[in-house]
Amino acid sequence: MSNAGLTHQVRMFRAGAGEAKTVLAVFRSSAVYVPETDDGLVWTGDQGGIRWIYAFSGEGQLAAFARARDYRGAELNYRTIYGSRLLDVAVPAVGRPCGVALDVAGSQPMLFPPVRGIVPDAVALDGERD
Repeated sequence: MSNAGLTHQVRMFRAGAGEAKTVLAVFRSSAVYVPETDDGLVWTGDQGGIRWIYAFSGEGQLAAFARARDYRGAELNYRTIYGSRLLDVAVPAVGRPCGVALDVAGSQPMLFPPVRGIVPDAVALDGERD
């Protein structure tokens, strides 16, 4: 699986030559790697009161993350999931403020925070609540 278009858009955005809407659209249409914990749950982390689902644009980025985390398991299992499914289904299922962190161990990380226009309004920090 190649996510060259996604990584290109992230690089462009971080260099000031791309648009957030384009990065988001490409992320939503890309299949990304989402690591699993040893008990089969999606690997997440908490920062600033937000839970972040870790996603990676390629196996190299995923391997770099595992090395940075000093992962010692026999094998790092992962799921391949479209970005849209992460943002529209997985984030709301967490039940607390949650976003997606793409390629967090690399030189070009990208965050998709829990705000309107990225995640469903019902779970966005700036969205309407029931």
